[in-house]
Parts: sequence; structure tokens; C-alpha cells
Amino acid sequence: MQRLLSEQEINILELNGCQAEDWTAVSVSEDFTPDYLRNVMFYGDVSLGVFERTIEVTPGFSKHSGIRNATLRNVTIGDNCLIENIGNYINNYTIGANCYISNVCVMETIEGATFGQGNVVSVLNEVGEGNIMMFGLLNSQFAAFMVKHHSDHHLRDTIYRLIREEINCTMPDRGTIGERVKIVNTKEIINSVIGPDCEISGASRLSDCTLQSVGQPVYIGTGVICENSIISDGSSVINSVKMQDCFVGEACKISNGFTASQSIFFANSYMSNGEACAAFCGPFTASHHKSSLLIGGQFSFYNAGSATNFSNHAYKMGPMHYGILERGAKTASGAYILMPAKIGTFSVCFGKLMYHPDTRCIPFSYLIAYGDTMYLSPGRNLTTVGLYRDIRKWPKRDIRPLSKHRSIVNFDWLSPFSVNEVIQGKAILERLREASGDNVSTYNYHEYVINASSLRMGISHYDMALRIYMGAVVKRVLKRYGAVEPPASTIGEGAWSDLSGLLLPESEEQRLIEQIKDGTLDDVQSIIDEFVAIDGRYRDYQWAWTYRLILDYYHIDHITQADIDRIHTDYVEARRMWISEIRKDAEKEFNMGDVEREVFDDFINLLDHEIDYEN
Repeated sequence: MQRLLSEQEINILELNGCQAEDWTAVSVSEDFTPDYLRNVMFYGDVSLGVFERTIEVTPGFSKHSGIRNATLRNVTIGDNCLIENIGNYINNYTIGANCYISNVCVMETIEGATFGQGNVVSVLNEVGEGNIMMFGLLNSQFAAFMVKHHSDHHLRDTIYRLIREEINCTMPDRGTIGERVKIVNTKEIINSVIGPDCEISGASRLSDCTLQSVGQPVYIGTGVICENSIISDGSSVINSVKMQDCFVGEACKISNGFTASQSIFFANSYMSNGEACAAFCGPFTASHHKSSLLIGGQFSFYNAGSATNFSNHAYKMGPMHYGILERGAKTASGAYILMPAKIGTFSVCFGKLMYHPDTRCIPFSYLIAYGDTMYLSPGRNLTTVGLYRDIRKWPKRDIRPLSKHRSIVNFDWLSPFSVNEVIQGKAILERLREASGDNVSTYNYHEYVINASSLRMGISHYDMALRIYMGAVVKRVLKRYGAVEPPASTIGEGAWSDLSGLLLPESEEQRLIEQIKDGTLDDVQSIIDEFVAIDGRYRDYQWAWTYRLILDYYHIDHITQADIDRIHTDYVEARRMWISEIRKDAEKEFNMGDVEREVFDDFINLLDHEIDYEN
């Protein structure tokens, strides 16, 4: 309950240096006392809570709540806040309880505020028409879905309408500061919504921004300028970052002078020193170097190297090295690793990035230039230490709370999506061998050269991957159901897609499109829930696809117990071959003198325990 000030309270406030344009426009909580207000100017409608407790301003140092040296206009302040030394004013803001706001120049909501919501940005094409509408519930799947189907005008317009409806239902009428927020030494906060428990320290400017903190707070640090952007749970933007028209998803870190415009970042991405423009940075995208520019590309599980940084990205065992597992484009040691990717793949040639869309169906490969000749080593990365480390490391690097994952990330390195590329890669190599025969030293695939030994090894490695995948799925089905039965549904048998972390049958993606168009899914949350539901049925879809693969691979009509035994035997042999090849790769690196004996021994011990996962 709010009440007007008493005459006695007004007298005390005036003795404390406070003034009001109209004291009757100032309302207070029932238990309000004026003792902790000093030198405060009141304009418009102001509502105040109580000031009964101390508030910790830094670890070990607490000050009594209150308001000192501030000008307030049309402001609501919750209980037990400490607001002091406001250089200019706070205008049109609602401030939650237990906040600490100190040494801030101006906080204001002015006409036309969007709080970063409904802003349309263009990714993948820096001069193109906007293709992603930003809103608080955006995740990597929704963003990828909007980009992929932007040319479907009916779908696009329907999605935009649903997003606007969501924004209209949730957008506040003025800027808000959630409970327990800390804002210190900051120049400007204009038209921004700050979620509970967030901290802003030393920022230069936040304008038309939303900081979300469902489960984990957001931290904004020194020198940051952030405009028309949304920053999600658990993310930090620090050290003079300049950001405009961006969406930062959960648990991301943007730091050290990084500049970004018209770009989106999701789930554990890390950006430092470089620049992004019109970039779609899916889960686990990283850029560390000053010369790195991510522009007009779609990335995930990606570590961007600079144009001269070819030293360690494919390797290996050492804790300071970065391994590689990706669905986008990725540097390797003097080359780029080829993985299934919508945007093609890249290679290094004379220190420059080269775009190679034709190599998409030759996955897990190296592409290396010697002079004017491009050599392709198919499937080579299947048996590297780097791949093995990455399979294990990416799930461990997910720092989001277990109870709340907004963006879906499927960590299966072998899935219907990637294994289909393996099948196509194997078929391409077999056709090359059939066309040119076995008695040649090289094979030509488009403008690439494949050595005969590399082609034979590629076929062998791809076949090894297929047997590992089929055996692992059958083992999981047996554990889940106790028997290997035909799938209950055919959904999943066809082609698959990767919506920036969500692996799904294309038929399910098409169903989603139709349900949005016909109004079956009639709000944003229902679309997001359907993404989650599709991910929840992943194993069922996977079994439908894999069951058909097994029948085709082994030339059988149905799976008998004898077939199960054969699949398991092939699986164990393929896994042992895989581990043996990785061991050779580790020994090669150790013999080069790049790895300490203790690190090498620990890694070999890890490989020795792989036998534990065979049954």
C-alpha cells in the first residue's frame, strides 16, 4: 500500500536538502521513514519503498539503503535500495527492491523505446534484407529457422506477426530494473530493461537493450557501448566491447574490444578482440584474435583463427591446445577441416581463406594447398586426437544451468545428419575408384587431387565410422527397450537437417512450417515448445533412420539375433581400429616433442579404458 507523505515527513525531507515539484505527487510505503534521503529532487510521480536495511556495495562493505544526491522524475523505487550520486537524473524508470545504483550519469526512458525487442537484423548478408526479428525468447533453432526459410514470405510474415504479438504482451511501458541489480560508475542507460541480479559496472552506454537473467545474471563491464541489443542469461560483455543490433544468447562472453553489428551469438560462444558483422554464431563459436573478422557466415563448434594463425588448431593432447569438432567451418594445422556444413567449407591457400562449396559431401577431411594444387585427404580427421578430445570436451564446456537450456545442442558427433554425409563421401570415393581403376597414383575430384592411398584410407575410415555408428545405436536401442524391434514410425527415414544444434528429420521441419502457416502453432512459445518436443523424440527418429541404414548396409530384410551379433562384432572391431589409429596419431605427436610424457601417458590411459564402452 502506498500513501502520501505527512507534513512532518516533508519537513524532515526538506531539512535534509530534498525538494519536490509537487509533494503530493510523491507516494511512499506505509512504513516509510525519511531519515535516509539526502539532497533528492523529485519531479512528476515518484513512488518510494522503505529504507530499513543495509546493502552490500562490495564484498565486506555495506551501506545503509537510501537515496542521496539524486534527481528523480516519474520513478518507482522498491524497498531497501541504495541510490546515490546520480550526476544528471533518473527519468521514467521502475526500480526493483534491493538495488544498488551509484555514480550514474543518466537513466531514462524516452518515447519510442523498443528495449531491443522487435529489431530486425540481417545475418549472412551484411547488405541484405533483414531476416531475423529479435525477441527475448529467441534461441539458436528459431534463429536458424527464420534464416533458412526467409524466402517463404507467408511463413516469414506469420512468424513476425507472432513475435510482435509476444513483444506487445511482455514489453513494459517504461524501462525497468529488476531486484538486486547493481549499476555503478556508468554513464548512460537509455530505454533499457535490466533483469534481476544483473550487474553493470563502468559501462559507457546502454541504449534500447534488454538484459535477461532467468537463472543466471548478466554482467556488463567497463567501457561497453551496447545499442539495440538483447543479452541473455549468464552472459558477460566486458572491456570496451562495442555492440549494435545484436542478440547474445545464454552463457556467452564478449570481451576485450570486440566489435559486433547485425550479429547473433548463442550458447557458450566466446568472442574477444576481433569483429563480427552479419554473423550467425551458433553454439560454441569462438574467436580470440584481433585480425579475425566473422562476416556473413554461419558457424558452430568453431574456433576462428587469424589469417596467420595455423599453429595448433588441429592438435591435440596438451591442455593449452584446441581440438576441432564442428558443423561450420574450422581451421586446422595449415588446413581447414571439412565437416558437414550448410555454408560449404574453407581451406588455406597462400595465407588466405578459400571457399569450397563442392567439398561438403567429403566430411571429416583435410584440404591442403601445395602451390596451385589442392590436395584432399578424405576422412582423415576421423582418427585424430583432436576429434577424440572434442567429442569429450564440448559437453563439459556447456556452462549453462542444467535446469534451463534455451538453445538446444545435440552433441552426437555421429548422427543421421553427419553419417549421411559419411555415406555420400564413401560413395563418391567408390565411384572415383570404379571410374579410374586401382592402378593410378591420384584421383581428381572437381579441382582437387586425392592420392590413391588417401582414397583407400578414406573409404576404410568412412566404413569404420558407419559400423561404429550402427553398433552404438543398436546398443542404445537394446538398453532402452530390451530388444531390437522395427521402429514404431517411419518419421526420420529421409533427409535430416541441423538447425544450429537441433538435429531433426527434414519431414519434421516441413511439418513445423505447415503448422505455423495454418495456425496450428499460433504463438511463439508453442513453436519453441515444438522444437523441444522434436528434440525429445530424437532417439525415435534416429532409430527409424538407422534401422533403414542397417537393412541397406547389410542387405537384409529384417534384423535377427544373428544380425545383432554381427553388428556388435563389427562395432567392436571398428571401435578398436578407431582407437588404434588415434593412438598412432598421439604417438606421432609425442615423438615430435610437442607433448610432455605425463600428458601423453594420461591420454593413452584414457584410450586404454575405451574397451569399457564396448558392451
